[in-house]
Amino acid sequence: MKELKSLTIAGYLEGLSFILLLGVAMPIRHYFDISEPVRYLGMTHGVLFIAYVVILMSTASKVKMPLWGMPGGVIAALLPFGPFVFDRMLKKVVVK
Repeated sequence: MKELKSLTIAGYLEGLSFILLLGVAMPIRHYFDISEPVRYLGMTHGVLFIAYVVILMSTASKVKMPLWGMPGGVIAALLPFGPFVFDRMLKKVVVK
């Protein structure tokens, strides 16, 4: 399904940007006192988060998503590795 593929791509990009922000940029900021990676990765992550939520809303209206799909996707985006787990759970339910 085309809608799920775009949600998967957006989720993976958003999740990767969050992991890079927490695992690379934040340690660089605290250990080396260099704040530029946090600024750029933080801004990138923010844009990708908004794009992910918009694509999630669009997908929810086009695909028969379970009731927990919309709030689960937003909550998953707030957790490290959350979008990856959410994508796998959603595909088990939607794609049969």
